[in-house]
Amino acid sequence: MKKPEIARKIARHAGLSAAEAADSLDRIVNDIVDKLRHGKEAEIPGLGRFHPASDGRIRFVKEEE
Repeated sequence: MKKPEIARKIARHAGLSAAEAADSLDRIVNDIVDKLRHGKEAEIPGLGRFHPASDGRIRFVKEEE
């Protein structure tokens, strides 16, 4: 799924315009990337957590249902 598709789904679900949803998605992604760059974990509630490793790799651990 590409960004425009995700933004449209967010827009429909949250009652936002497509542009507002795309802006929100950009902020979320930028926040995750910023946290990982600073060696911190980043969480997406309902999905899981991104964990930075010392070798520069990123591991995603899916949230258990």
